[in-house]
Amino acid sequence: MTLSIHASFLPADDLEASLSFYRDILGFEVREEGPHGITVEPPGGQGTTIVLRPPDTDPRLTGEERATIAELMAKGCYATILLATRDLIATFDRIQATGADVVQEPLTHPHGVRDCAFRDPAGNLVRIEQRA
Repeated sequence: MTLSIHASFLPADDLEASLSFYRDILGFEVREEGPHGITVEPPGGQGTTIVLRPPDTDPRLTGEERATIAELMAKGCYATILLATRDLIATFDRIQATGADVVQEPLTHPHGVRDCAFRDPAGNLVRIEQRA
């Protein structure tokens, strides 16, 4: 069996701010806009999309669960996405120049991965690693 990732969901309490981050700062393209969120994808249609979705649109959640999610989002510890680039320094510099919330400047970890991190407007951690 061969599986691939079609979509991943990220909470977005302010869809316009999140859309601006992913579209205008990261360069993603909008694939679909609907009542339950906005689907974005890296340029060139690589097949994997991100659905930016307000957590309060999920009817399965109770009010208490929504409050917990909002609290975790405010702390910046609810969701993470890992992106990859061929030029980490240029990518970091371009994103930092927009005033994005820098969590970690480019760093090489002991296990050899070189990455940096930002927070999107909803508090989601956006890690970006360099790929050869």
